[in-house]
Amino acid sequence: MSFKQYTEVIGTSQLSSDKKQTEMIKRVGTKIQKSVETFLQQQNALDKIKGFQWEYNLIESKEVNAWCMPGGKVAFYTGIMPICKDELGVAVVMGHEVAHAVAHHGSERMSQQLLANYGIQLLSNKVGTDPSQKQAILMQAVGIGTELGIKSFSRSHESEADRMGLIFMAMAGYDPREAPRFWQRMAKASGNSQTPVFLSTHPSNAARIKDLNALMPQALQYYKK
Repeated sequence: MSFKQYTEVIGTSQLSSDKKQTEMIKRVGTKIQKSVETFLQQQNALDKIKGFQWEYNLIESKEVNAWCMPGGKVAFYTGIMPICKDELGVAVVMGHEVAHAVAHHGSERMSQQLLANYGIQLLSNKVGTDPSQKQAILMQAVGIGTELGIKSFSRSHESEADRMGLIFMAMAGYDPREAPRFWQRMAKASGNSQTPVFLSTHPSNAARIKDLNALMPQALQYYKK
């Protein structure tokens, strides 16, 4: 379903005409992909990405966002590129979003939302007869909104993706110390204005930066220039 939905999103979106930035997105994505495969092979966990069909695209949009569908389908929006600033910043975001897919967060979040919408008794029948609802929930699951009832669940996913993303980018040859700097730029771009943490699907920028710095010694063990 995610492959079909990704094709629809790409087909109905305006892809960026900036060849340099588009090539950078694909280059970083390929490097992160290889680091994921190496990491999982070392952990005897390659089954986590069984069936993945990696793809990377840059969409023309002012929205400051990027996401990775279950199965390795990645999209960046041009609105996030000034905050990424360069290839290193792209690697921060790419590592984080790919980590969501590797950890199957999208699938878990989708299951959580389906249960919240339909309940256990109705779930098996309703899922098969309401494809538009499934598509909407899939889009929410990869980062386009969610319901307040599962926001704490999503924040734990964000923190796990930060940790995994640091390792993936470090293994790909990108300095993980760029991650806190990226989130400092994100905080500045948002005018340091955020939804209160208990209403947000993401940790606050300050909390995220603190956590990333605490994880840095571990991530640096994987970093080779």
